[in-house]
Amino acid sequence: MSSTGRKVGRPRAQQRPDSGLTARDELLTAAAELFTTRGYAATTTRAVAERAGMRQATMYHYVAGKEDLLAELLESTVRPSLALARRLLADGATDAEDRLWELCRSDVALLCGGPHNLGALYVLPEVRAERFADFHRVRAELKQAYGQLLAATEAGAALGEDEASLRTDLVFGLIEGVILVHRSGPERAVGAFAAATADAALRIVGVGKG
Repeated sequence: MSSTGRKVGRPRAQQRPDSGLTARDELLTAAAELFTTRGYAATTTRAVAERAGMRQATMYHYVAGKEDLLAELLESTVRPSLALARRLLADGATDAEDRLWELCRSDVALLCGGPHNLGALYVLPEVRAERFADFHRVRAELKQAYGQLLAATEAGAALGEDEASLRTDLVFGLIEGVILVHRSGPERAVGAFAAATADAALRIVGVGKG
């Protein structure tokens, strides 16, 4: 305790300008940068801690290790979209085609709008481990929501079960596949890119948008 009665925080390895982020968020920001530039396997916990401006021992006060950071980063790419999907599914006043288009557009904007291409982390072999079960569960729920919105469209309702399942796979694959397109052309305006991808997704379903 300090002489003023306040808790003294754990010491940092170096002083950094106040980012306004919590220590955990600083670690996540550092991990996002290093995992997507150096690679997950090549990034040490020491490197993440140093980039966040703290000692390695201090880092373990906030996270258990690299897997915790990777899991949280992965989940951050799907949880907002799942929350939106649930709202859209509950919206009976808007055409299903428009709701599906908005989910596609928003999902692409999320995947491509951040400073780091976190979607590229999906293909890491480490992500197959049990530690990432929550990410896979949320991702599966999101894909199911895509399928429900697709089936609610006029074109989707006319499809057989197998064909609807295939088109859901194709739409979901298109949305997640934007990480590769975005990586090859990061200068593209995200808003226009997201809207164009949503248009393409609806054409897969059999809906002409705009």
